[in-house]
Amino acid sequence: MLLVWVLAALASLPFALRAPPALSADPGRLVNSESARVTALLQDRFGERDTNTAVLVTRSSPPLTTAQGRAAYDRFVRGLEAVPGVTRVLAADTAAGAGAAVPTRNADGTLALTIAQIPLLDGATETLARIRAYARSAESAALDVRVTGGQAVADDFTTYAEADTKRSEFAALPLTGLVLLLVFGALVAAGLPLVTSVLSVTVAMAGLYGLTRVMEVSTFAQSVITMLGLGAGIDYALLTVNRFREELTRDGDSRAAAARTVRTAGRSVAFSGLTVAVAMAGLIVPPLTFVRSIGIGGVLAVLLTVLASVTVLPALLALLGERVNSPRRLRLNWAQTWAQSGAASAGWTAFARRVTARPWVGLVLGTGLLLVLAAPALQMRTGYAGAWGLAPGVESRDALQDVRALGAGGLLSQFEVVLDLEGRRYGAQDRARFQAVTEQLRALSGVRGVLSPFLTPADLAAAGSGTDALGAVSALNRRSFSADRTLLRLTVIPTTDLRADRVDAFEARLRGVLDASGYRYLLGGAPVGGREFSAAITDTLPTIVAAVFAGTFVLLLLAFRSLLIPLKSLLANALTVGAAAGVVTLIVQGGVLAGPLGIPQDVGVLDASLPVLLFAVMFGLSMDYEIFLLSRVQEEYLAGASNDEAVVRAVGHTARIITSAAIIMFIVFTAFMIGRVVATKSIGLGLAVAVVLDATLVRLILVPCFLKVAGDWNWWLPAWLGRRLPHVRLEH
Repeated sequence: MLLVWVLAALASLPFALRAPPALSADPGRLVNSESARVTALLQDRFGERDTNTAVLVTRSSPPLTTAQGRAAYDRFVRGLEAVPGVTRVLAADTAAGAGAAVPTRNADGTLALTIAQIPLLDGATETLARIRAYARSAESAALDVRVTGGQAVADDFTTYAEADTKRSEFAALPLTGLVLLLVFGALVAAGLPLVTSVLSVTVAMAGLYGLTRVMEVSTFAQSVITMLGLGAGIDYALLTVNRFREELTRDGDSRAAAARTVRTAGRSVAFSGLTVAVAMAGLIVPPLTFVRSIGIGGVLAVLLTVLASVTVLPALLALLGERVNSPRRLRLNWAQTWAQSGAASAGWTAFARRVTARPWVGLVLGTGLLLVLAAPALQMRTGYAGAWGLAPGVESRDALQDVRALGAGGLLSQFEVVLDLEGRRYGAQDRARFQAVTEQLRALSGVRGVLSPFLTPADLAAAGSGTDALGAVSALNRRSFSADRTLLRLTVIPTTDLRADRVDAFEARLRGVLDASGYRYLLGGAPVGGREFSAAITDTLPTIVAAVFAGTFVLLLLAFRSLLIPLKSLLANALTVGAAAGVVTLIVQGGVLAGPLGIPQDVGVLDASLPVLLFAVMFGLSMDYEIFLLSRVQEEYLAGASNDEAVVRAVGHTARIITSAAIIMFIVFTAFMIGRVVATKSIGLGLAVAVVLDATLVRLILVPCFLKVAGDWNWWLPAWLGRRLPHVRLEH
């Protein structure tokens, strides 16, 4: 068995290393959405093939207002035009185009914008990489160049998400190993959970790479696999090694002890993993490739973690035998006071008796605290944060600050309007109506300018004179009418770039004018596309919740032959996730304590995928603790103890496992807060908060209090249903 796993890991390693670069930060596109139809029309009917752009911010010394500075800048532009994949370059003073009234350089000529048009899909990342390489080579004492834009932000997101995950793994593993050493009191035992986790994560990452060959896979999938592989793998190893130590004391036969461990703890591990897999499988239900890829990656990670826990770990234990407790260098009495010895903890047993002595107090106060923590989630705003979803110090975010300083931020938040003449060709009779719509849009609050064929005196002055002016006007006419002149186009440029939480209000003002115009229209552009995709993700949450609730309810019904326990479990887990979401909303969106935690205070929104990921991952993982605790309660109850005594004994036996696992999970999750991608930091923060609440307040106070209040009703099951359900017995 060990040989099979070693060979599988070695064969998987090359593919696992290829997986991160193959992942995508692009949230995807909705095929039939309004913005997707606008993009298709611009390409098919207006002839715009390369609507993607890279924005280059240059600082010149001497400035562009001098002959020397202008000559250096012009050489830079000519070199940019020669970069493979760049289809067009719009230099400073012409980048915005006539009619936009967007400044592309400052008054003294030290700061300027240059726009490079690049492919929309195939080759976009490669072209941007060449642009960045050229920008670095063109830098000198007289010229500083930084690159931003939608593609630059997406590529930085992917790059830093990969780097953050690696950094998190390196930070978490040593700390996790230290905690395991303290928990087990033996170096060999402490190393086993890390071995199984690394093996399962390696094979899972290879599977993720295979998935990238057939579909677009989110960069979040890598973080989810690492979190689940390390977190759940260590949880299961704690349970398994603990049981093996207990079994080994019976007769000293390591192979027999390993076999009994698999039949007892292994069964609980398999069932716990199945509940996590069901939760992650809920992400496969929505018809969104971005979300489905995360769900598939999560299911893959969990199943491989369970497989490693019930195969490679028992194989190692069978070979090691008593050597699992070697070397006994740490004589700190951990086996008696904290380490997993299999005996009940006197301290946790006494704690359980005190808690269950006043169950209503614990139940009401605990539930109240979770509801208070969850309250900020009611004000949660979700969306695509763009450059503001990256931490300061990342080039694409920092360069955007210069774009804003120029007053040109709106170039990155353009809205495309397509007006439909419903098959009739544009003629002289349509001119006044078309111009009226243009002027009404220009007059809206927050609009910097509108690209259209109708120019104001200021627009003509900005366009210059002579051939340049004629060329600009001609270009505007070409971009404003479809080839058959049955579609009209306007581009609305806001005063500044629009953060996701400000898109709706701006879009509503545009639609107010367009609705009153009498035209049939479509509204697109990056802000609309981002809003549509974010809404599509958040709209899937009810479906995911329903699917996960249904699957988990059935599994718990089978495991515990009770109707009340599954309902209680669903409610407790939902409260935990809600409280974690509330804390994340307060910190990331509200800015409370954001600075000390290394989170930018100007993000304004949570990534749209965060609620979905937080629910699926935490709901599944919290079921580990639920099954650890309830399986012991059921075991004691079936052995003849009263319901109240079974609860107390169960807490005494499992609290050490739960708290040890929670400490390790907390380390793994908080490690993901060290990085530059705010979405990854938010997921790590949310899961860290959730695991602390779940392992302390929920499992050690709320659940015991509820089980005490419910009494024998915990185990009630209609006779007709009991006859039809198979018998599943869980032990640990």
